[in-house]
Amino acid sequence: MTPFSLFYFLVATILTIVALPFLLLLTFKEKYKISIPKRFFLYKNPSFQSSGVWFHVCSLGEAVSLKPLLQRLNKKVNISVITTTGYEAAKKYNADVGFLPFESLLPFWVRKQKVLVVSEAELWYMLFFMAKIKGAKTILMNARISDNSYQSYVKFSWFYKKIFTCIDVVFAQSEKDKTRLLEIGAKEVIVTGNIKAYGEIKVSRHFQKPSKEVITLASTHAGEEALLLEEIDYHDKKILVVPRHPERFKEVGDMLQNFAKEKGLTYHAFSQKEDFDSDVIMIDKMGELVNIYAISDVVFLGGSFVENVGGHNPLEPAAFGCKILSGMHIFNQRPLFELVENINIIEPWEIKEYALKDAQKTAIKGKVDIEPIIKAIDDVV
Repeated sequence: MTPFSLFYFLVATILTIVALPFLLLLTFKEKYKISIPKRFFLYKNPSFQSSGVWFHVCSLGEAVSLKPLLQRLNKKVNISVITTTGYEAAKKYNADVGFLPFESLLPFWVRKQKVLVVSEAELWYMLFFMAKIKGAKTILMNARISDNSYQSYVKFSWFYKKIFTCIDVVFAQSEKDKTRLLEIGAKEVIVTGNIKAYGEIKVSRHFQKPSKEVITLASTHAGEEALLLEEIDYHDKKILVVPRHPERFKEVGDMLQNFAKEKGLTYHAFSQKEDFDSDVIMIDKMGELVNIYAISDVVFLGGSFVENVGGHNPLEPAAFGCKILSGMHIFNQRPLFELVENINIIEPWEIKEYALKDAQKTAIKGKVDIEPIIKAIDDVV
């Protein structure tokens, strides 16, 4: 190890030891009961054995975006993830799948691979360092630096320069991202577009579209359901609410039931009755959002009407021509928003006006080129 990597490893180890009591408590939460034991205690989380292609992604969206690349490679790969939703998505591929351990454990976990391909902003120093000293070619793909995080990257550019010494090539989402990545120390940067916009978005099953207008509140976070329901016109419409996190299903269901009762509307949860007969319906089954977009007329895209989330992927509802209304807080998804025509980014008090008359059907624009990524991988495997 270099002096810096040894110092970094010691700091990470100390942080892990200090955090142990909190980590043990978090294992009792549904959201973390699988990921924390695997990531911090290596419980049933063995190293990847085969020396080949190793992808690392964070969560569901990044795991799904791997599909066109894996179809082109047409070989078994290794995939590491951070979240449980990412794990479930990755298990659908021809791959060995595991949770990426915390950095203090990586020196004992990482085995030799031919190439490591890391998606987006997963800039873990020990991940790239260990892969590099084990002889792997290292690639950062779909890389971006959002407007919201740009100043933080610049402030700690001395640290990111250390990481980029361990990264052979970077594939960026946009020219702006390329400029910013070079500024903080990236060596070779190639613009390929956002791979989340590549490939076909299609339903896993078909629902009969209701005769009434369908308004979907998609991937909502705490506070957004109440805010949006207060502003939208629910008369003679179907209101579908899809909370982002499963652990909020009961909380949101109780709120929607009270809302429907107060307004004289009918309500049911989709897990209890898979139809759209009620006025207000909570979609509390995972994996149905794209299928819901296919029958939606208007989509309020969640994670954007509260400040700290940064928005969610607009490409999926745009693929079905939905009218999309989003809040102003889209800093994590801005490159994707730039790929959608006619999307409406509004303040909460503008909801009624836009939903009624100004919103237009959306469509996906822009090009993505995955060929340079495929070539970079094929060159070593």
